[in-house]
Amino acid sequence: MSGDAEQEYFADGIAEDVITDLSKVSGLFVIARNSAFTYKGKAVNVQEVSRELGVRYVLEGSVRKAGNRVRITAQLIDGGSGGHVWAERYDRELTDIFEVQDEVTGEIVAALKVHLTPDERRRVESRDTGSLEAHDRFLRGRQLFLQLSCESIAQAQTLFEEAIALDADFCLAHAYLAFTHAQQAVNRWSPDPEGSLERAQELVDRALTLDPTEAEAHYVQGIVHLWQKNVDQAIADAERAIALDPNFARGYGSLGAALHYAGRSEEAFERFATMARLDPHHPPSYQHFVAQAHFALGHFEDAVRALKGRLARQPHSDVSHVLLAACYGHVGRAEEARAAWQEALRINPDYSIEHRRQILPYKNPADFERVVDGLRKAGIAV
Repeated sequence: MSGDAEQEYFADGIAEDVITDLSKVSGLFVIARNSAFTYKGKAVNVQEVSRELGVRYVLEGSVRKAGNRVRITAQLIDGGSGGHVWAERYDRELTDIFEVQDEVTGEIVAALKVHLTPDERRRVESRDTGSLEAHDRFLRGRQLFLQLSCESIAQAQTLFEEAIALDADFCLAHAYLAFTHAQQAVNRWSPDPEGSLERAQELVDRALTLDPTEAEAHYVQGIVHLWQKNVDQAIADAERAIALDPNFARGYGSLGAALHYAGRSEEAFERFATMARLDPHHPPSYQHFVAQAHFALGHFEDAVRALKGRLARQPHSDVSHVLLAACYGHVGRAEEARAAWQEALRINPDYSIEHRRQILPYKNPADFERVVDGLRKAGIAV
């Protein structure tokens, strides 16, 4: 990637676009952005990376922008032998960036001798916007969105709105703008959560009108439907996203979560396992989802192990401490349960069981009451 911090959003965005294009090809197994980017800017042994990620080929390269010029280098390496399969350097005008991305994807697919179906070819070659300015705003917004803080989501929202103002038919900008409103609703960052969810629905509907084959738009629609407690539709949305992008790690994670909330936790494990395979360096929140599924099935010790794994990486998660307290309550470890509960309140003094009861999209409300029951068994008044 570019070594210039000011260009990081641009280099990351181009890399993510190429990953997304390759991910849509059913004949390829493509590791998610989240895991691929853990190696960004590091001197790595490609063969070790290949073993760590469980892949045969590794794509590496760099992106540099200077004025109205962009240079992209890319090389495809066999992870077993370390030999080069394909390599190319592109020195182009910035206005050619979309064509360069298509060339990179096409040449990698050709080098790997992968056959594209007509639908896959259309999806891979499709470009969401022809506006460089709109694309730039979108890349900046996506970089901020991934930080998932109240402030970064608000800043991303403004950038996505600017992208849409520049190109009213920009599908992904609409989808990500919808996602910002959904995040604000769920995290109580909005003064009107219900209105934010309604706005999210309007925006993602518009995104899918613009491009019904955009996997990320179906994924966002699934998130919106889930938090609207339309769980069955959320499952269908996630399944559609995966059908359009067979390597969509977040799509599998979303499907697993929706299955859990639908009372189908046993089925969720397979989807979570696929997500972990596609994203070996998965976000810590993944382990909380796994813990929820174990908890729902009464596998309390398994849930404890998953939660401890999450908290080792992300100790300031109030919801994981609360679920840990409930697990301990069910297995008779009352003192540890109370300690976990107190830690949750220390992290978030405003934590509210009633808010969680209202917002979590359980198809059967009794499934959430198992958490409350565990807390009460430990003598925690809720």
